[in-house]
Amino acid sequence: MRRALLGLVLLGALVAFGPGLGLPGSLSAADGAVVETEGATAEHGGDDHGGGHASPVTPVLIALVVILVAAKLGGELAERVHQPAVLGELLAGVVLGNLALAGYHGLDFLATESGIVILAELGVILLLFEVGMESNIKEMLSVGASSLLVAILGVVAPFLLGLAVSAWMLPDKNVLVHVFIGATLCATSVGITARVLSDLGKINARESKIILGAAVIDDVLGLVILAVVSGIISAANTGGELAGFEVAMIIGKAAGFLVGAIVIGTWLSPRMFRLASRLQIKGLLLTLALAFCFLLSYLANLIELAPIVGAFAAGLILDEVHYRSFIDRGDHNVEELLHPINTFLVPVFFVLMGIRVDLSTFGEVEVLGFAAVLSIVAIIGKMICALGVIEKGLDRISVAVGMVPRGEVGLIFAGIGASLVLAGKPVIDVSTYSAVVIMVIVTTLVTPPALKVTLARGDRKKAQQAAEPAR
Repeated sequence: MRRALLGLVLLGALVAFGPGLGLPGSLSAADGAVVETEGATAEHGGDDHGGGHASPVTPVLIALVVILVAAKLGGELAERVHQPAVLGELLAGVVLGNLALAGYHGLDFLATESGIVILAELGVILLLFEVGMESNIKEMLSVGASSLLVAILGVVAPFLLGLAVSAWMLPDKNVLVHVFIGATLCATSVGITARVLSDLGKINARESKIILGAAVIDDVLGLVILAVVSGIISAANTGGELAGFEVAMIIGKAAGFLVGAIVIGTWLSPRMFRLASRLQIKGLLLTLALAFCFLLSYLANLIELAPIVGAFAAGLILDEVHYRSFIDRGDHNVEELLHPINTFLVPVFFVLMGIRVDLSTFGEVEVLGFAAVLSIVAIIGKMICALGVIEKGLDRISVAVGMVPRGEVGLIFAGIGASLVLAGKPVIDVSTYSAVVIMVIVTTLVTPPALKVTLARGDRKKAQQAAEPAR
């Protein structure tokens, strides 16, 4: 705790003395600094600005200092109370983004600083790449029927409930807003659920395999829904409408991309890495893995899918057996090589998502009411997954509880919704975004203790059933 307090003092010093370090006083000041710097460079042949060496990268540098320190402090404090680090990073962002409510505007520029936005987008691409690598297609197929049914119920039920609640509580919003809010409830956080199961020593249990397999399928289906909704919104912005055939085409395009990428990539990947292993250049494995991820992300965007779809597909494709020749000569595996990069970039995404939460909206009864109802239906929607477990002797409630956390995936969907524009306004406005973030926090908080209780109850039930025939 002493280290955490020391870190808080350090962060407080950065915030307090930020203006003296060249930190912009506000977003407009940051923009003005860049413009003025460019003008000074043009007019004076590159002379420094204001006695210093101002550069467009300057606000990004100080922003990274604040964001990274805040992310690690938030993660540390969250893990000390047995919560996922991502939750602490998100809450750290909420604090940074709302200092203006206390009269301090020195960090207002963080929310829209273009350099930070780009780094955050790279972070989420690498996050989905990592999630894909942690997902095993063969294990998904080994629990096939149950995982598929659990996943389908875990998408359909929350989607319909979210859409209905949004239509009921936000009647003045466009129907596409309701559809998008429904879509944000579909996903399940593979990372958070896997971490909880691992901490409980249950990662190899049959229920765990069903949960993780269904969570991956959930993400795939959620990404397809995201592609469809984004396509409909794009069409609406151009004054058109998508017919049923065009919607089917988007679904086919998303599914076709994932299947095609997996089939072709599984054939191509081992050959590419085997050929590259003949070179002795240091860092080649990491470079190829990143290039592979970025290429598929680019191709996904090229056919009007979200880049994260391509990143996820790249992770699914890439298997350690494909680059075994690199491992044999002493290289670390890709997950280990990526870890330092993700440690840097992924927290930037989560902190930025928190920064965009406007706490002033929490004073609105409508926002808190919407967040409460949204959280309730988000939990209920996943509890319906229990009906999808068709194997006997398994703890259905634990499977359903394991599907509850939205975590990083819910934030990704909300972030995309905030960036999409419909009729000149964001699909997910500030108030709705805040409500969605509350839902993500609630579902993430309740899962670890609830899963611990249900798995223990399930073990006791199995022990009793095993003892009964012996009597």
